[in-house]
Parts: sequence; structure tokens; C-alpha cells
Amino acid sequence: MTTIVNGIDGIKSLVGKDLGASEWLEITQERVNTFADATDDHQWIHVDTERATAGPFGGPIAHGYLTLSLVIPLFGSLLKVEGISMGVNYGLEKVRFPTPVKVGARIRLAATVVSVEDVPGGVQSTFDFTVQIDGSAKPACVARTVYRQYA
Repeated sequence: MTTIVNGIDGIKSLVGKDLGASEWLEITQERVNTFADATDDHQWIHVDTERATAGPFGGPIAHGYLTLSLVIPLFGSLLKVEGISMGVNYGLEKVRFPTPVKVGARIRLAATVVSVEDVPGGVQSTFDFTVQIDGSAKPACVARTVYRQYA
């Protein structure tokens, strides 16, 4: 984990830095079902294990947006910023889901700091995220994300 203790100035020092990869996280059917309940997306490829086994992926898969939402806790294990009043998720510039995540697979997040720009009261930082699947050459998700950190 990278820990920044000097707030905004420390964030600025990260430009171009590879933050490495998080620990692996297993995607369970329980997590997929809970996400389906929270989003009202109960498509059979996610929640009907019997039908999904006979389907195109050979078993149930995680929702793409579940994979994307797990970026939040995984990123929290890669970067900790102290000396700011708050940080917010400002948005996404690009997101793709090249490979589905099968239930039982393990994922992790790799991150690189693309840029840090001044904004009123703080900075806007942009990251390239890759959600990797254990044993897969292709990622589950690639995203360019934008955060704002305020002094």
C-alpha cells in the first residue's frame, strides 16, 4: 500500500506511479446474489446457477457493474491519503468489460496514476485501473477513473 501523509502535495508526487496490485478477492455467488438484489438485476446468467451452467459462460458470472463497484475497496487497499479533508469519486472517462468474471474466480486491482491537476480547493487525480482475473490473460475490467481530493 502507498500511504501519502502530506495531502495534496503528496498526491501530486504520484504522477506516473504504478501503485501495484491489490490482494486477490474471490467472487462468491452470495456476493453476486446480493448485488442482484440491490440493483434489481436478476438476469439468469448471474443468479440461476443451474441454467447458467448450461449457458454461454459455463456457469454464473458477476455483473459487470459489480466488478466495477469492487474497484472501490480494492483501490482503498492500494492508496491511502492522509492530510486531506475529503476525497470523492468524480467519475469515469472510460470503462470496458473484456472478460466476464465467473463465480468462484479471484480478482484483483492494478492501478497507475495518470495525472493530477489543480482544481479549486484541491486536486483532480486520474487513474488507470485494470481488474485482473487470476489465471486469465485478459482483464475483467479496464477503466480510467477520476477522483477529487480536497485540502
